[in-house]
Amino acid sequence: MYLKKTKSSKTGRTYLSMVHGYHDKEKGYARTKTIESFGYLDDLEKLYDDPIAHFSAVAEARNQQEQSGQTQFSFSAKKNETLKKNTDGRKNYGYILILMIYYWLGIDRFLLNKQQRESRIEYNASTILKFLLVNRILAPGSKKRAFENKNRYFDFERKDGFKLVDVYRCLSHISKYEEDIQKVVYENISKRYERNTDYLYYDITNYYFEIESEDELRKKGFSKENRRGPIVQMGLAMDADGIPVSYELFPGNESEKLHLRPMVLNLKSKYEIGKVIAVADSAQNTGNNIYYLDQGKQGYVFSQSIAGGSADFKKYVTDPSDYVWNGNEFKKKSRIERREISVDFERNDGTTYKKKVLVDQRQIVFYSEKYAARSRAKREAIIKKAQIIIDNPSAYTKATSHGAMKYIKNIVVDKETGEFKVTKETPYFDIKKLREEEKYDGYYAIVTNLFEEGKDKAKFTDEKIIDIYRDLWKIEDSFKITKKELETRPVYLSREDRIRAHFLTCYIALVVIRLIQKEMDYEYSPAVLIEAMNSISCSNEANNIFLFDYRSDVTDKLGKVFGLDFTRKRMTRKEIKKNISKVKI
Repeated sequence: MYLKKTKSSKTGRTYLSMVHGYHDKEKGYARTKTIESFGYLDDLEKLYDDPIAHFSAVAEARNQQEQSGQTQFSFSAKKNETLKKNTDGRKNYGYILILMIYYWLGIDRFLLNKQQRESRIEYNASTILKFLLVNRILAPGSKKRAFENKNRYFDFERKDGFKLVDVYRCLSHISKYEEDIQKVVYENISKRYERNTDYLYYDITNYYFEIESEDELRKKGFSKENRRGPIVQMGLAMDADGIPVSYELFPGNESEKLHLRPMVLNLKSKYEIGKVIAVADSAQNTGNNIYYLDQGKQGYVFSQSIAGGSADFKKYVTDPSDYVWNGNEFKKKSRIERREISVDFERNDGTTYKKKVLVDQRQIVFYSEKYAARSRAKREAIIKKAQIIIDNPSAYTKATSHGAMKYIKNIVVDKETGEFKVTKETPYFDIKKLREEEKYDGYYAIVTNLFEEGKDKAKFTDEKIIDIYRDLWKIEDSFKITKKELETRPVYLSREDRIRAHFLTCYIALVVIRLIQKEMDYEYSPAVLIEAMNSISCSNEANNIFLFDYRSDVTDKLGKVFGLDFTRKRMTRKEIKKNISKVKI
């Protein structure tokens, strides 16, 4: 608010009033509203020595009251006023938390520095990436749908901000800095937190595309969601606190077993990480990974398939001797074995050959009655399905019989259609297969090259190794977040550079969510936090005064942790914009 002096062209008299400036969304420009009228200057001079100084001070006092929250809003409303057609005035304010993390990560500075060197770019790349990031977390969907809803956020409501074509062009632009941005994110997280990279959790998943034909990146392979179309695979590395460290994309037809070792070596060289202990499931438990991590003085903790193990290993697992019980439902034992593995070595001409190598390995086996009950319950549904297929094979195909086929003997699949062929042989249930699997219910095995010796004496106990491995669930949970909350797939983009930029955006979104969780001491799930941020929204009540209608324990704690006030019922556009500007510092 300020003192306005209006001079009449007819009488030459000056009129004093206090006005409030605001942006008229319908008109598209700034306007003023009279808050209080004081009168003509010549009349006021009879009452005050310096009316202008006096009423300027009055206006300033009102501004200070407003800033301290002591002022009152005053406006009128028509009782039967109707909404204009296609009105959608609701705006989100919770995205301020995403902006805060985005600036913490240093991505804005990085992209602005790059853009200064590439002046031909007409749009603001950081603004668009920020826009895509906010939408990926709060309203995941296509880039077109995000653009159509950009007025939902105060930062992106300007008509002259950027066009939809700029969004796609920006994807191509930021894809050039895929690895650089990952490094910037890693370094800024390391500066802010005492990051624990002693254990590097690694896993791989894949994402499907709604297309039929393949290209260099999108290839048909084993889909973890049983999709037939082309897929892209992602290898994700995570630190001991569950914060992503890095990721890589590779074609869907490549074996996931080939990517753990290169990623570990790349991370060590790029981020100057010390000794790494790679933690992964049995898919990474290969001779090559074991040998090359061991020879490179790196550690590993892998799960070991019992059913796929040697006869000696199976005997060791099921032999009741040497187990130590903890209560009535959990027991464990371990041993150190010299094991023969098969390793690929490279010749000078680039070709490879296999060679048997002996390695020392620690094997930890444990049994949990809870795991046993879970295995039995999970298998029960598959057994029932197998019996139904045996009774009526024509009603099923290979695709719809996933998991049950291993229990069925004498069943032939048509390679072209996937349907079951009618033959002279009668299908029957493989009871021998079932009994073999039941022997290992509840048992779990872990192999590692970490030993309790020397300086590591008592550091890597059996219990510690088991605890290290159990934290692998965090990376599996991260993949669930990308697929459920962030809706990373299906992907509708076609150009490889833009596909890569899409996954980069999703990766940053995952980092943001995990950091918000970390700041909140992991009290709330990503779904709860996203719902809370979406609910911190408001509507324009009058004269750029916005009314908020949601408050909860979650939003109160978010505000407390991040130093923001989510308890206000009303705020002006100016206050909201000022708060948003503060998090950019």
